Amino acid sequence: MALLWLGTTQAMAQKDSLAVESLSLEDSITIDSASLSKALAPKALRKKRNWATWRPDTKRAMWLALVLPGAGQIYNRKYWKLPIIYGGFVGCAYAMSWNNQMYHDYSQAYLDIMDDDPNTQSYNQFLHLGAQIDASNIERYKEIFRKRKDRYRRWRDMSMFVMIGVYAFSVIDAYVDASLSEFDISDDLSLRVEPTVINNNQRTRNPLRSSTLGLQCSLTF
Repeated sequence: MALLWLGTTQAMAQKDSLAVESLSLEDSITIDSASLSKALAPKALRKKRNWATWRPDTKRAMWLALVLPGAGQIYNRKYWKLPIIYGGFVGCAYAMSWNNQMYHDYSQAYLDIMDDDPNTQSYNQFLHLGAQIDASNIERYKEIFRKRKDRYRRWRDMSMFVMIGVYAFSVIDAYVDASLSEFDISDDLSLRVEPTVINNNQRTRNPLRSSTLGLQCSLTF
């Protein structure tokens, strides 16, 4: 009988220990799932970002525009400005390339007309049909080629500076646009103009002389 009672007691103790282990395992699973849900919560919130209330960061917009022209406008979600910026870059690049080519052509023509070598006559491509250079007009053509090569050189350099200006404009625009995104304008924006009487603070017997008619403007924002 004693052996039977001892075996029954051991079996019940093992059952209780298994039940306790099962409860602790369930509690740990519950805690792990709760911590996992907390860890994944920010990612879910980031995916559900409300773009209507999103505001760009000024420093990030400026650095993006410095690294890649137009990237600041993309970050600020002002896509309509991209054709203006890239159109400015393309126009300046074309003007710089064309003026540089014309400068080299006129420089070579000026060098050819200045020497006495009859084999170097690249300046003939710039003459009108039927025109010829002789001793009577060679000085005039020398002056023409000199002025034109200098003109195209100035235009080439100017195109380069304009391109730098377009780049600087894209950076400034991205920074200012991101800064103005925090500027809030109330819907109740109104201007009210009405006549008023201005007191001059003069002591006279006639009240009309101490007052002046004027307009009062009030801006509500």
